[in-house]
This record gives sequence, structure tokens and C-alpha cells, in this order.
Amino acid sequence: MLVGVAPLGESGAVVRFLSAAQGLGVAYVHGARGRRLRPVLQIGNRLSLDLVERNDQLAVATPQLLAANLAMMRGSAAIALISHVAGLLAALLPQVQPQPRLFAMADAVFSGASAGVEPRTLGSTLVRFELALLDELGVGLDLSCCAATGSRDDLAYVSPRSRQAVNRAAGEPWAARLLPLPPFLLQGGDADPSEIADGLRLSGHFLRRDVLAGHRAGEGLANSRDHAISQLRNKMAPG
Repeated sequence: MLVGVAPLGESGAVVRFLSAAQGLGVAYVHGARGRRLRPVLQIGNRLSLDLVERNDQLAVATPQLLAANLAMMRGSAAIALISHVAGLLAALLPQVQPQPRLFAMADAVFSGASAGVEPRTLGSTLVRFELALLDELGVGLDLSCCAATGSRDDLAYVSPRSRQAVNRAAGEPWAARLLPLPPFLLQGGDADPSEIADGLRLSGHFLRRDVLAGHRAGEGLANSRDHAISQLRNKMAPG
């Protein structure tokens, strides 16, 4: 799937693509901005790429469209969501490392946005994707047991410092300082808008603090995330 396109030269572009087996790849496409290839090289599209490797230079790719992502037909929220997820993948993942889990989760976001699935489903899918990305980058959350007691029961919070879960009894005195842990992250299934908001607050805290802070593209990625979440929130609003 295509996750990034950056113009280079008079008509070409550097493209970034994600596959389950090979992870993030980068290649140059001749004529990428021409009339024939512009619709092919849209973020979220599924592509087949014939790659020609070159010593000490970018590989050259010849793309063929396998499946078009139809998010542009689903409105601004779907477009913003795909742009946000693709931007994270293109900017943050190391190259040429297998990514079966992240590929499947990104594909769920892209497919859902393309198909116009219910906004709450997209919201819960986005939270799970961001948490999986944090895990892949080495700053994942530990939701296995309570950091204070070791208990696996009634986990209700996450420590904003340690990234570890805290159960309700142990965390209640410090609830104002802890991040709510929405039940759907432990129990599965979709979530209501308030749980999704808690989940996005949770993933967003660690994404901004542990990944985007100091990253050269951090501010732009944070702004893209804010826009996508605002669009999703509007879609989930009653009436």
C-alpha cells in the first residue's frame, strides 16, 4: 500500500510503500506527476511495484494499480484519517523490516475509511493502530497487570510516566493524574465516543511525548493527527 509521495525533479517522485513481508520501502517513480500515473499514486492505494535496484541510489519503481482507495468519496474525515495514518508510517518506521501486524492494522484503517464504515469503528481502529505503532517503536504500553499491585483485575488507568496499567482501587487516589484506560482495549469490540476519546488521549499522550517530540516531522504529524481526530469527532457527534 502506498503511504507517501514526494515530488522530485521535473515530473518524478519518491514514493514510500508498506508491505507485510518487507515493511517500509522507498523508490523513485519516473513520470509520477503525469496524467497516467497521478491516479495510480494516491495515498492508500494497493499497488504492484516492479523494482529495479541501483547501486547507492534509490530503486526505480514501475507501479501498477491493484485496488484504489475510495476515501476521497467518503468525505473529509476519511481523507484526513488516511493522511494521518500514512504520514505516521512513512515518517516513523524503519525501512525494510517486516511489518505484518502494522500492515494488517493500517489496512484495516484504510479499508474502513474507503468503505465508509461507521465512525466509531474507525475511531476504535485508529486507537488500536496507534498503540500498535508505539509498541513497534519500542515505547508500547504494558496493560498486562497493575503496576502498583500486580493484579490483573479491574485495570482502569495508565500511568503517564511509566506506560503501565493501574487498577481502579490503587489508582483512585491519583485518578486526576492518571490516564483513563477504556475497557474496549482490554475486552475487544467497538467503543462509544467517550471511550474512543479516552483511547485517543491515551495513545496521543505517548505518541507526542515519546515519538513526535524532537522528530523533524513531529509538528506536522501532530497537526495532521489533530485534524483527523477533529474530523472523526464531528462524525461521531449526535445529530
